[in-house]
Amino acid sequence: MAVRNFRHKSPHEPFVNGRSAKIGSQYRNQALLILDRPAAATELADLEGVRKFHALRGDRAGRYAMWVSGNYRITFGWEAGHAVDVDFEDYH
Repeated sequence: MAVRNFRHKSPHEPFVNGRSAKIGSQYRNQALLILDRPAAATELADLEGVRKFHALRGDRAGRYAMWVSGNYRITFGWEAGHAVDVDFEDYH
């Protein structure tokens, strides 16, 4: 399994090169650890119980979230065993 694509540069930069001007240093390390989880998963069940993993509802149905800190989450879709449209956001 791999992360297929990112919605924005903010989660892409630390995933690829370990740093980002878009994600503050207080969140970067947690975000990197979290990004490794969907990249290593072969199915959504592999993520159960990790960093408050949960499916989103309503107009965000079909997307999933993992807790970074406070209101910040790594969110992503899931298609054919791949995390897609990965993002770092505060959707609250």
